[in-house]
Amino acid sequence: MCASSPTAETPKPELTSSHKGAALIGNPVVLYCKLDQSAGWKFYWSKHTQSPENETKTETHSYTISSVSVSDGGQYWCRAERGTPVYYTHYSDALWINVTGVSPPVSLMVSPGGTQHFITDSLSLNCERQSHSAGWRVRRYTHSEKVSDCSSGWGSVTGSTCNISSLSTSHTGVYWCESESGESSNPVNITVTNGAVILQSPVHPATEEDPLILHCLYHHLKPSNLSTQTTGEMTIRTVSKSDEGLYHCKHPERGESPQSWISVRVEKNELISLLKKYLSYLVIFLYFCCHNLNIFLSYSATSAQKSTKTKVLRAETDHSSLC
Repeated sequence: MCASSPTAETPKPELTSSHKGAALIGNPVVLYCKLDQSAGWKFYWSKHTQSPENETKTETHSYTISSVSVSDGGQYWCRAERGTPVYYTHYSDALWINVTGVSPPVSLMVSPGGTQHFITDSLSLNCERQSHSAGWRVRRYTHSEKVSDCSSGWGSVTGSTCNISSLSTSHTGVYWCESESGESSNPVNITVTNGAVILQSPVHPATEEDPLILHCLYHHLKPSNLSTQTTGEMTIRTVSKSDEGLYHCKHPERGESPQSWISVRVEKNELISLLKKYLSYLVIFLYFCCHNLNIFLSYSATSAQKSTKTKVLRAETDHSSLC
């Protein structure tokens, strides 16, 4: 029996991103390593170079950058492995991630607001632009359907708005707006749960120094209908970058909500104010340094003059005694 060459059968994954176009600083970016193979793979992620020594390993086919920064920009690759002995795939083609501090021309608005929703609830997704939103469409990425448009069957389209009449857990995924020319909005993670508790958190990153309020909601089952009630809230009066992270809430009887990542961004004007503040501190510091240096130099020069006069005086005294 002749064995076929393993090299010819080695699969090559496809690397994609949840974000189409440049990612905005502070927003999440999710990378996906797609394989048309059976399960059991573990995934490796490389940045800048295909270097096994610097790879990041994940158990799933996705890699999340929770709060992207300029340093996260660059080329990425992925590959996978499984089995004993270990069997590796080829590296994927390179995927370039661009990061910018400029807001995209359109935003994805979610109604009702929040990243978590109950099954059977309705949801409206709208591409909102200051001037006009014509030519923009709502797209999403899910583990089952991959990338698809609202018009493909999971929602109904009205202009630049996508309506979902009855949510199910299959609607969990990453959503964004995309134009005909390839421009895109910031992505929004939507989680649909069949549980009884959700965390109501902002869809877009919170602005530093603004207040942030998180609500814990639960389904209350009555004999006649199903209603949603608030069981508690958490207020961060002045949010900061240190508040970024995963949040969830818990009801003593109905269980816990899924987790949601809260991102915090620094506005440009706040960043400039912060730089000006520290620049003023630097100017004051340099002023005192220079001032104290001048005092030190003046003191040193005076001491040197006195020392010279003393030496001359001693020399004259010694000379007169010799005479």
